[in-house]
Amino acid sequence: MKSFILTALALSVSITTYSQKTNPSTAIDQYVKEVIKINQIPGLAVGVIKDGQIIFQQYYGTETLESNKKVDSNSMFRIYSTSKLMTNVGVFQLIEKGQLSLEDKISKYLDNLPKEWQDIKVKNLITHSSGLPNLIAFNDILPDDSNSKVIERLSREKMDFKTGNQFRYNQTNYFLLTMIIEKITGQPFEQFILNNQFSDSKNQVVFSSNALEKIPNRVIKYNYNSGKRQYEKSTDVSGIRAHSANGIAITLPAFLKWSVHLSKNDFLNPKTKEIMWQPFDFGNKKDVFAYGWDISKVNDIPSYNFSGGNVSAYKIYPQRNLAVIIMSNGYNLFSVQYRIINHIAAMLDKNLADDYSLAEETIISEFSKKNNPDAERIYHSLKAKNSKWNFENTLNDIGYTLLRNSRMDEALKVFVLNVKENPQSANAFDSLGEGYLSAKNDTLALENYKKSLELNPENTNAAKMIQKIEDLMKKK
Repeated sequence: MKSFILTALALSVSITTYSQKTNPSTAIDQYVKEVIKINQIPGLAVGVIKDGQIIFQQYYGTETLESNKKVDSNSMFRIYSTSKLMTNVGVFQLIEKGQLSLEDKISKYLDNLPKEWQDIKVKNLITHSSGLPNLIAFNDILPDDSNSKVIERLSREKMDFKTGNQFRYNQTNYFLLTMIIEKITGQPFEQFILNNQFSDSKNQVVFSSNALEKIPNRVIKYNYNSGKRQYEKSTDVSGIRAHSANGIAITLPAFLKWSVHLSKNDFLNPKTKEIMWQPFDFGNKKDVFAYGWDISKVNDIPSYNFSGGNVSAYKIYPQRNLAVIIMSNGYNLFSVQYRIINHIAAMLDKNLADDYSLAEETIISEFSKKNNPDAERIYHSLKAKNSKWNFENTLNDIGYTLLRNSRMDEALKVFVLNVKENPQSANAFDSLGEGYLSAKNDTLALENYKKSLELNPENTNAAKMIQKIEDLMKKK
């Protein structure tokens, strides 16, 4: 039973490194290079702003795998869903000017909406609490379809949930925000964002949700095909309407300027930012999300962030006057964006160090190394530091990642370790069963699926796999 994909990467440089050096850039650079090496990242750019000053700005690798063109200050990385942050700021700029309100019904700006959509408000779009059907879930919605055609197609679908009740990430929300912004401003979405957030770096930002479009200096994103054991160029095409959600490609200098402007209140005044970063009151009282931003806390210090395509991320720590940017073009094991950001933040500010997260990163690093005989020993030594720490999900994700990358024996060792560490976990035994099934060891697969079902009689996956394996055994 697969757990969520862990957004993690290796740790080989100690957090204490920075404290032993007078120049933080050296320690950060050393750490980033180790991350790149372990995950074979083709190209990457990292920037750090502290107290309004750029203190780290480095480029690594190449823009493409087909050329030797180095990543540099002119390289424009497509940041995918991190683009939503610029859209969020744009929405609040209109709110600050009194041209828009979070409480406005979207029907105030958009005509011919389905009856079920009439009471949805702007705040529901930006917090992903609308309950609207997600346009990317329907293959018959084409990139070049008109806005009215998209709405007409979605109107035939039921609402996913009661508006305002819960969080569910949804591209339809930003499609509609684009239409609202254009209706209010009377200008294309792209021009509005450039004029109001990138007036000093317009030539370093492009909008395109078409991975196939040839754009000078735009870095190509690669997806790792574990079956073929090679990188393949991304071929996603979303159309113009997706620009607000995933279409920005930007240089690191332009992104750094954007961050400085945000921190210095050039885009929004402090009160408006405070509203933007306020947790939304979801009906289920469980979900946590601000107005377009994820919320994280380390040692009770809040940060606000978002990521895109598993290749980019931005995080800002207002109370510590710190912001970190990462943009890359691929990875072959674990996505790195938040691991790098969190690690760098901890290197620069001990108050932002999360010991559990750093231990987790080390564990991932050691098991990522091929046939590393020290991995399990290091795991146990870290686990012993805090009796409350549990790495069940971490080990589960490592096992599946190794399995997908044809490192069968290593994956099984991790799954076996996980059931030893978590003998009452139905999920751990389910995963070990899948591991043995992949290794064509039906006997052990059956044994572990049965153990999983014993621990959790409601595990329908285990029940189904037991039946499947027993049927196969009868035929032999």
